[in-house]
Amino acid sequence: MRRSNSDNSQNSQLLDPDDPTITGVRKKCLDDYDDEKRTALRQMDYRRRRKEKQKIKIEFNVTSIIHRHNFLLKLAKALMTFGAPSHRIESQLLAAARILEVDAEFIHLPSVIICSFGDNDTMTSETHFIKSGGGLSLGSLHKVHIIYRGVVHDEVSARKATEQLDDLLSAKPLYPWWFRCILSFWLSVLICPLAFGGSFIDMGIAGCGAFVLCFLQLRVAAKSAMYANVFEITTAMLVSFTARGLSSIRSQIFCYTAVSSSAIIGILPGYLILSSSLELASKNIVCGSVKMVYALIYTLFLGFGLQIGSDLYLLFDPTARHHLTTLAADISTSATIVGTFAADNSTSGNSSLSSGLGPVYGTFTFTNNTNVMQNDIIDGCYRPKHFGWYLQPFPFWTQFLIVPLFSILSSLANLQPWRSRQLPVMVVISCASYASNKVANHYIFNRSDIVSAIGAFTVGLLGNVYSRKMGGTAFTSMVTGVLFLVPSGLSQAGGITADGSGVDIGSAMIAVTIGITVGLFMSQALVYMFGTRKNAAVFSF
Repeated sequence: MRRSNSDNSQNSQLLDPDDPTITGVRKKCLDDYDDEKRTALRQMDYRRRRKEKQKIKIEFNVTSIIHRHNFLLKLAKALMTFGAPSHRIESQLLAAARILEVDAEFIHLPSVIICSFGDNDTMTSETHFIKSGGGLSLGSLHKVHIIYRGVVHDEVSARKATEQLDDLLSAKPLYPWWFRCILSFWLSVLICPLAFGGSFIDMGIAGCGAFVLCFLQLRVAAKSAMYANVFEITTAMLVSFTARGLSSIRSQIFCYTAVSSSAIIGILPGYLILSSSLELASKNIVCGSVKMVYALIYTLFLGFGLQIGSDLYLLFDPTARHHLTTLAADISTSATIVGTFAADNSTSGNSSLSSGLGPVYGTFTFTNNTNVMQNDIIDGCYRPKHFGWYLQPFPFWTQFLIVPLFSILSSLANLQPWRSRQLPVMVVISCASYASNKVANHYIFNRSDIVSAIGAFTVGLLGNVYSRKMGGTAFTSMVTGVLFLVPSGLSQAGGITADGSGVDIGSAMIAVTIGITVGLFMSQALVYMFGTRKNAAVFSF
């Protein structure tokens, strides 16, 4: 039977003469991928070829482009929710997108990340807005970094990593609210004698104030948007009112500065100002400036609340106001008077007044070098020697017990799991931070920024070496030590309640955080100057 021409049949498909259905030849294998890769590399110059070979690409856990997009979106949300260093978020997302071979761009704004995915084949783009807020959660942040590292090292697929991030985002907080209130109580108890010269009695009052403040923050302000707007002012007023009332007792056993400063240590925007300073140092002007202005306004609210609470009590107790004014005049070592000095007796021998020059006009300063009360003022608190041991500052050797204990509780308050390998590392780095800060303050006086820079350099050096040599997470291991520098630096700058002015508090915090920023960046540059090139983004300060 003769075969008819297929081109003459209706509705037939035009086939190429070399098509396998015509020739009967089946292709046994695809083109060699390695051969195509070598051909592409051969067309590059030496520098581009070397750079291309250094790139890490996903080879074993390959997933679809949709799953890779979802992983990047979940990663952005997790980093923002658990308090990752904001100046590193863009670089982390870009590094993950490059290794996953996704054409993406990211823009980080306060509380928002804009993600744009491009498609070169269809010449289109897809934009997502990720909005999220949250606080610092060290345990969850460490898990996010482990998942991120598993993906970029081709150990876990993007699809499985997305499921792990979903479980992490939907999980409940590590500790209940009542346990966090207890942690806040003990943190204020320990920081009171450590940074602000408080006595044994001051510790209990400061701890009670911190417990009430944490309860209002977690249970009241979190559920009422209206109260959240005035939370800082009302709590600062309550603490200051109570501290001023106790310090006005005639026996003078309570210290206003120690109690009020220690009680509000939990709501100080130390981490916020630090992250904004790091943003500005990283040339991220928009995000850094917005956070810096917000942190300063927040600090002004705290200073205003402290001043209003103190003045409110003095309004109800005029005797306390008079006593406070008299005490300030008594401990003053000098008095400055502007006016005219005229002698009422011109019999003194060779004085300028007796020679006919007339009265003297100007500013006159009188100094009292015999003030005994000034010697009893220690860290802004009245501590005469006849007071009992429970009203005196703690001796030096107690710091060897208080500093490690404070470091442990501070890590737990930032939601670090109790049973973790990171916790001992955090405590060691935090203790080294305090020790270097203390030694530097012994030799450098009245320069809280330089002292904080030395402490931050020590923290950054230890944290980055731990990350490079032992495979740990640098950021989570350094947070406790860095946050320890903020109250220590503020106490060296005159205390949180310096003259009751929010401007003084804000300027003191900026000086401390600028020093911390310089120290952290210098230590990181020193550590990453040596060793192999890092393909993933730096997860550190």
